[in-house]
Amino acid sequence: MRTKKNSRTLTQRQLRVGEMIKQALGTIFMRGEAKIPNIETSSITVTEVRMSPDLKSARAFVLPLGGKNSDEIIDILKEFSFIVRKVLSKKISTKFLPKIFFVKDESFDYAEKIENLIKKTNSQEKYE
Repeated sequence: MRTKKNSRTLTQRQLRVGEMIKQALGTIFMRGEAKIPNIETSSITVTEVRMSPDLKSARAFVLPLGGKNSDEIIDILKEFSFIVRKVLSKKISTKFLPKIFFVKDESFDYAEKIENLIKKTNSQEKYE
């Protein structure tokens, strides 16, 4: 797996800590342990967590179920990330608790776009 900015591979530690945080965030959202106003956290899916090389910051790629109101939900999560971080501190034990940045996961949209292009080219080949 490579990052886009500096094209360095992620270390084993970054992957391991990212996966641990991903699982903890998923549990927190599923159980509703982070009391975030105006949001139903059980409908949030954490698809990936990417750690910085120093493990002090994490980008959590999230997507609400059905993808509805995703921009609003991401903005609310960004605003109340300190609540999620507080609950996360009780779930994991690391030397430094990373600062969490929530990002909308657009990989499913990209995959759907690619799938539609493949279907379009396949249907055009049938008629030729």
